[in-house]
Amino acid sequence: MSDMLNDDQRAADFVLVPDVVGERFLKAREIAQAAGLTLANPDPDGPPISALAWRRNTTIQAQFPDPGSVLYRYDSLRVWLRSDLEPDVARKLDSPPPSVDSAHATPDDPPRLVELTGEEPTGEAAE
Repeated sequence: MSDMLNDDQRAADFVLVPDVVGERFLKAREIAQAAGLTLANPDPDGPPISALAWRRNTTIQAQFPDPGSVLYRYDSLRVWLRSDLEPDVARKLDSPPPSVDSAHATPDDPPRLVELTGEEPTGEAAE
């Protein structure tokens, strides 16, 4: 099939791959589109990446190819999403967590040793 185009005959321009790791999905999609690329699910048999990410606006965990690589315009930039975030937690990550000092990590009562036996507890701490 000589009339099929191979990669050497593509008419699209080359574009630099931007760095979208750490960006929220919607922002990463804007960055990719501005560079002439489309975000894609790394699993070709899976659903479109937007179906996985748009509602929760999850954070991009990894990408392929790496930033600074060269792709053809309109190619796909494969991205992996953080899956450990609840829907609203991603928004909370924009602001730093409150500071934690040692007073918050120290229990009010001193630790007690409890002996594990098959008997009912008597309410006394083991010495």
